[in-house]
Amino acid sequence: MAACVDKWHPTHPGRLSSAIYRFLPDCTKDRPAAAASVGADASGSGSGCCVRGDDVWDELRAEAQADADAEPLLRKFYGDLVLSRPSLEAALAAHLAAKLCVPGALPQDALRDLLAGALAAHPEAGRAARADLLAARDRDPACDKMVHCFLYYKGFLSLQAHRAAHGIWSEGRMAAALLLQSRVSEVFGVDIHPGARIGCGILFDHATGVVIGETAVIGNDVSILHGVTLGGTGKDSGDRHPKVGDGVLIGAGASVLGNVHIGAGAKIGAGAVVLRDVPDGTTAVGNPAKAIGKKAAPQRRPEEQPGVAMEQGCSDFVI
Repeated sequence: MAACVDKWHPTHPGRLSSAIYRFLPDCTKDRPAAAASVGADASGSGSGCCVRGDDVWDELRAEAQADADAEPLLRKFYGDLVLSRPSLEAALAAHLAAKLCVPGALPQDALRDLLAGALAAHPEAGRAARADLLAARDRDPACDKMVHCFLYYKGFLSLQAHRAAHGIWSEGRMAAALLLQSRVSEVFGVDIHPGARIGCGILFDHATGVVIGETAVIGNDVSILHGVTLGGTGKDSGDRHPKVGDGVLIGAGASVLGNVHIGAGAKIGAGAVVLRDVPDGTTAVGNPAKAIGKKAAPQRRPEEQPGVAMEQGCSDFVI
């Protein structure tokens, strides 16, 4: 599974990807400068740079407790889904199982065990989930708390179900992985093939109608709006889906079709139909999509990449 710490890059195999949100195997987080604690300098060094322990889960639990204290109606709801759980992975497995189970055919307990087993066997999925929560909080102006993303955002939930399904798929358990894909599509309206490889720090904003094909690859710190298709162009088999680099922003209703490469820091306009490679730092709009304006400066800082800044306009470009 593509993850923040993999020595893998979607458009340059073998190159270490420069994700903003990076989780090490022991769940240490290197904070980005944009989200660093007070006291960290612009380079990310200082007391806020590196936080030991599961600070994302701790913060999410604190948010849940505050909501439960403020609204008594939510106490049992938050207690069952968050406060009574020992870890983010356990909470995810239980929450997704409740959403995706089929009474009488796909028992909730059995589905929870399947999801929990997949997350335990593939710890990179949990690290990516934490980066995804931070991405939603930092990029989505409608997301005030990570706990709201965890509980209510179908983009986040469908992506975490995919991470579990991808782990199962990689073990050769195709039928179980396809079952998860089908249920996610039915429940959340998001269809991601379990073979697709997706990095960390991903935001699916609104998410309804997102379709991602089997051989698609998505880098780190990417933001994708609703109605986006990363699909093939016909009946060709093999490597037939898009490769999306780090820091990319794909606007609502855009379609990227075929084994094309979207370079790091590129921006795909809403409604665009992309049939050819898009160079790094380029904005592409239209049907068929064409590059507009000038290419972005290559020295753009990671937090200024379109997928992180969420700037969908073309004010930075000469048209």
